[in-house]
Amino acid sequence: MARFTVLIAAAVLAFLVAAPVPEVTAKKYLVGDKKFWNPDINYDTWVQGKHFYLGDWLYFVYYRDQHNILEVNKTDYERCISDHPIRNYTRGAGRDIVPLNVTKQYYLLDGRGGCFKGMKLTVTVEKPHPPPKSAPVKH
Repeated sequence: MARFTVLIAAAVLAFLVAAPVPEVTAKKYLVGDKKFWNPDINYDTWVQGKHFYLGDWLYFVYYRDQHNILEVNKTDYERCISDHPIRNYTRGAGRDIVPLNVTKQYYLLDGRGGCFKGMKLTVTVEKPHPPPKSAPVKH
């Protein structure tokens, strides 16, 4: 019986060592790419084709004395209202991060007037896809 237990333990250990571990890495998105967070940029176009997953983050670069980054609800986003944000991600340096740590729709805008010139962004955050299943082991 003891030998059988050792063989089972060895088989389980060999499986765990041989099983591929899925690589999960968060992705950093520079909002607006080289145009950064500025007026007259079409952020709807920028977001097209991108998939945002839990753990990713948005990196905003902007003129700190002219803009900010606020999270608002959908109605305020559509109307560019920044009076009662859900969260203010502005830290004062003009280099701010929005961690995408909840699977939901994020509504982000500039609350200093830039929203009326296109400085608003909405992203949908999803759970990462499960890794592909390994092929069955043939005996």
